[in-house]
Amino acid sequence: MSKDIFVFAEQRDGELQKVGIELIGEAAKLAAALDQKVAAVLLGYNITDKAQELITRGADYVIVVDDAMLDDYVTEPYAKAMTAIIKEKDPEIVLYGASSIGRDLAPRVSARVHTGLTADCTALAIDEETKLLMMTRPAFGGNIMATIVCENHRPQMATVRPGVMKALDADSARTGDIEPFTVTFSDADMNVKVLETVKTDHKTVDITEAKILVSGGRGVGSADNFQLLKELAATLGGEVSASRACVDSGWISSDRQVGQTGKTVRPDLYLACGISGAIQHAAGMENSDYIIAINKDEGAPIFGIADLGIVGDLNKILPKLNTAIKNLI
Repeated sequence: MSKDIFVFAEQRDGELQKVGIELIGEAAKLAAALDQKVAAVLLGYNITDKAQELITRGADYVIVVDDAMLDDYVTEPYAKAMTAIIKEKDPEIVLYGASSIGRDLAPRVSARVHTGLTADCTALAIDEETKLLMMTRPAFGGNIMATIVCENHRPQMATVRPGVMKALDADSARTGDIEPFTVTFSDADMNVKVLETVKTDHKTVDITEAKILVSGGRGVGSADNFQLLKELAATLGGEVSASRACVDSGWISSDRQVGQTGKTVRPDLYLACGISGAIQHAAGMENSDYIIAINKDEGAPIFGIADLGIVGDLNKILPKLNTAIKNLI
């Protein structure tokens, strides 16, 4: 009988990725509803020493495949390892981060174990009556939110975007088992040869890591007007982000985009300037701790999710707000 919730604990260059830790926190809530345990699945080379950190973050036990074949992420070896673990352990649920690696790995594994996969989920819950995993994600271009269940196949599988779920605080007192798992690889499994890894240096903070975001929408009007947002973000010690309309217009780079087709963020403060608040954008920021919206249209949907709304021209409001904050600090 299927049991326990498995989380693919993504690592890159031996460093655990935030999305896996977030998913362990969410899995702990789901496991409590099912009276089951949380297992982190850690694949890589010389990474066993990272297993204890996953336990401190909420995993009850960690399954580790530590093999030179897994030194760099390549689809076939990782898919083979994950498939072998699932077929032997028979988990009830398997969760992956919707990162470039998770989006590549999860569908391959789902096909091999003959189960479904719900991609880019924004919410997960256990149905009280059926005990099925309810996987919610935007559908039909983001115009509705669909809740999907996998009734007849196991494991139930989903990918979740980074930043959607909240990680548990580390608890050094937590204990758990670390289980080595052996996968027999062959030369044929390495069907892609990694010739070189080229890394780029990011001079700006990833918006998913920012505590404060000053975000602009179509109402900003032009690329030049984003200077007002940059000045306010500098005063607040935050970062600038934007809706898809601004990226499509070439006003700001795509790595600043928040929303269904961009990044999911949950900062302490999200200041939405000239953003209408369509569901495609709201899906990427509605879990922010505090949302302030500035918009000339008092009927804009953004006011429905904002904690504080200001109806007015952002070009007049932002300079005054920036000056007032500077005077306070």
